[in-house]
Amino acid sequence: MNHNNAPMNLGNGHLDTLLPYLFRPIKKQAYQRERIETPDNDFLDLDWVKGGHRKLLIISHGLESSSKAQYVQGMADLFKQHEFDVLAWNYRGCSGAVNRTMKYYHSGASEDLATVVEHVESLQAYDSVFLMGFSLGGNLTLKYAGEQSDAIAESIKGVCVFSTPCYLKTASHQLAKGFNKIYTQNFVRSLKQKVYDKRALLEANGFDLADIDKLNSLPTFDDVFTAPMHGFKDADDYYQQCSATFFMPDIRVPTLIVNAANDPFLSKECYPYQLVDDNPCLQMEVPKHGGHVGFYQPLKGNVMWSEARALAFVQSLL
Repeated sequence: MNHNNAPMNLGNGHLDTLLPYLFRPIKKQAYQRERIETPDNDFLDLDWVKGGHRKLLIISHGLESSSKAQYVQGMADLFKQHEFDVLAWNYRGCSGAVNRTMKYYHSGASEDLATVVEHVESLQAYDSVFLMGFSLGGNLTLKYAGEQSDAIAESIKGVCVFSTPCYLKTASHQLAKGFNKIYTQNFVRSLKQKVYDKRALLEANGFDLADIDKLNSLPTFDDVFTAPMHGFKDADDYYQQCSATFFMPDIRVPTLIVNAANDPFLSKECYPYQLVDDNPCLQMEVPKHGGHVGFYQPLKGNVMWSEARALAFVQSLL
């Protein structure tokens, strides 16, 4: 496949985002679920596509998504066909089961990705492991790779991320503007539901949920809930400590960052050209079209442009 085919222009950034999400058929994977324990006595649900291969792709999904997302299953499908095993993990509370502890997931919860990687390493089943992330999962994956830096597992050969809000503060405010408010309402409604699902546990631990109902944007939700729940002073402190841009200088494995120029979720700070120029391990591609996790360009077998691009990048490292 030639990855020089650019993603199609479906009209604008919003249509490039929504049409693939709404109309692309889901390539359902026969996942095998495995539940692993976390060091803080919680659990993570991992969904595997196993073929007995020595190469593994680990996929981290986006905000309020899961391993069932069509973009996750589409990517898994293509890699499966090219002799990879795939592990699509679900963040805390995203697998269909309410997690045990007060903690949820967030854009910087790289300790959970570390738990997943440690589990994979303990299996000693893979020679080559690649990390992939979409949107929030892209930020989390880049942060993890930067934190690990030179100490990253030897089996990890590369990282590939799509539609990544590398700078969380301005990206979260971008989502509060114009038509983006529609997406935000859905995200916040879904996030609030996760809070209500654990209301008894949270209130028993002294968490006041009185203001949760009033929250209607990601910055306010992060300020009132995400930040204090996970040990940050406020939303700005959370964004500052968790934005991938602050970890990218330390990444030491080949890393491809793909952010469409017309991604409606991303602020200009999410295209860190200078950081990429300064670190020879990083490369960034900014296709004109593609929206947010859209990248519609059906190639042979209904493969999306992003899937073909990811496969070409990963194969170039083998």
